[in-house]
Amino acid sequence: MESIAEIKEKIRDASLQEIPDILNVYAADTRDGVRKLIAAAQKKMDAFEKEKVRIYEMEEFERQNEEKGYICGIDEVGRGPLAGPVMAGAVILPPNCDILYLNDSKQLSEKKREELYDIIMEKAIAVGIGAATPARIDEINILQADYEAMAQAVGKLTVKPDVLLIDAVHIPQLEAYEQISIIKGDAKSVSIAAASIVAKVTRDRLMKELDAQYPAYGFAQNKGYGSAEHIAALKKYGPCPLHRRSFIGHFVPQ
Repeated sequence: MESIAEIKEKIRDASLQEIPDILNVYAADTRDGVRKLIAAAQKKMDAFEKEKVRIYEMEEFERQNEEKGYICGIDEVGRGPLAGPVMAGAVILPPNCDILYLNDSKQLSEKKREELYDIIMEKAIAVGIGAATPARIDEINILQADYEAMAQAVGKLTVKPDVLLIDAVHIPQLEAYEQISIIKGDAKSVSIAAASIVAKVTRDRLMKELDAQYPAYGFAQNKGYGSAEHIAALKKYGPCPLHRRSFIGHFVPQ
């Protein structure tokens, strides 16, 4: 008879597709240790099946528009920070894309975002990134900068989309396209969620790189958002070129 340790190792090394067969093999084993292993594996399988259902529901807008052609999800990140650019992503996923765990990037851990970023970049038909600098944000305001960044992202796609799924807004620069605005779209559409993740990871990586140029502000940790440490450094050293002057007046006299 196999030891509990051997069974544990077998379950640990099995893929999610293989686990049901393994559970069947040991279904009659009455040892408490084996029963606990089976229960834990079954819980993992249940979570996996629940995730597949969640992703299927998040593909509803894609299914509704699939006959129109290429569907592009668009989202932006970095609207609220005191420093750094606003960044937008545009992603065209293949039909019936099988990427699990897509979600609003803010709901994911940094590790999970990084994992999904690599999968999205591998499986997507096309990905575009757009950005607006802090100076541009100050010049035209954050909303207009958002629009510009999202339009840039679409313009950088190697495949022209036929319909745009956008988180909450309508983009004036993209009137030539059919636009479908979805409130909280990054949690309701796999395409928008993918765009959110790509934009978030791209911006976070950039802020980590810029931290080396401006180490006093802690950009590697706060990504330009108004953490207590960031605000303290801003008051002590004043703004750097990455700061949005229109955002920091409350903390630093202009």
